Amino acid sequence: MTLTCEIVDRARALGFDRVAVVPVSRPAHAAAFEQWLRAGYHGEMGYLETRAELRADPALLAPGARSLIVVAANYNPRPYPAPPVGPSRGSIARYAQSQDYHDVIKRRLFALDAFVRSRTARSVPGKAWVDTAPLLERDFAGLAGLGFAGRNTCLIIPGLGSWTFLAALAVPEVLEVRLIEGAVQEAEGRGARRAWTCGRCTRCLDACPTRAFVAPRVMDARRCISYLTIELRGSIPLELRPLVGNWVFGCDVCQEVCPYNRAAPAAVSLDERRSDLGLDATGSLSLLEMLVLDDVAFRARFGGTPVMRARRRGLVRNACLAAGNWGDQAAVPALVNLLGDGEPLLRGHAAWALGRIGGDVARKALDRAFHVEVALAVREEIWQARML
Repeated sequence: MTLTCEIVDRARALGFDRVAVVPVSRPAHAAAFEQWLRAGYHGEMGYLETRAELRADPALLAPGARSLIVVAANYNPRPYPAPPVGPSRGSIARYAQSQDYHDVIKRRLFALDAFVRSRTARSVPGKAWVDTAPLLERDFAGLAGLGFAGRNTCLIIPGLGSWTFLAALAVPEVLEVRLIEGAVQEAEGRGARRAWTCGRCTRCLDACPTRAFVAPRVMDARRCISYLTIELRGSIPLELRPLVGNWVFGCDVCQEVCPYNRAAPAAVSLDERRSDLGLDATGSLSLLEMLVLDDVAFRARFGGTPVMRARRRGLVRNACLAAGNWGDQAAVPALVNLLGDGEPLLRGHAAWALGRIGGDVARKALDRAFHVEVALAVREEIWQARML
């Protein structure tokens, strides 16, 4: 058995659902990525721009690396179809319903690298990359035959769909190239290989609530609900707030409608869901509970999960929008309390939600807040909320 075969077997034993090996090379879509940046579609994600040159040349990230071990791990917590989420609850993206995948996957990549070093007597560790490093993972996953880029920009893997994490381990060994040639056969049990594409399907493009796709496989992140609820640190644009719906962290709409995900199995090897997050069977959170979170409660509840990236101010901001879109008077007391929060961002979004819900209590609270508010941006929010 070759070293590459041993590595693939070991990676599968560690819980990775797909494994391939390709040489370190320049990604095929580096120019398209640079064009995307020039169009400003990355919004406030400045880190994408500052490290763009590294994405065009992985050798700069790991000098001396000759091979990339590319892996995919299924994270889908439940089978198709997704249960309906009630309006009093906030939806959270499926990938965030468990321990932080960066930690989980990196531990497994480190274990895989230790296995390789035990076979080659290498003393210097390889480079383990999840999605925090400037690597165009989808390019190498496509080169390795793991799947193809769907119109929603997600990598679609036959038999797994798009509910997967991609990662890579860069090593100095010159390994035998190992592509995923059996993915189609694994998915359908057929002997004949076929080209996997989206065909004429545009379900993901049509379903996007904010119309974030400017073209197939081209997303304007500034309109994406995942960007708005996670990466955007400031105020969510007024015209997009009603379109966010009840999403409080991320968004799965374009994946939920994808036909390839209908047969996606539930995760087994990467199922490390937390039982203390307050998620129900739909994977959603109580909006009323989110609205009253302070920093201590937020960290206690979401520590060690991807939700920490939004911070307390981001999650509660998102919950304010979801509550306003819910439109129920039950949310008014918590929103009124937030008008006195120390975060101007939360005061402004709470005002918007109260304006959407309306009623005597909400209007009187907005009037009182307007006369004591000192932040000009929040005063403008309150003024507009009183006009709703």
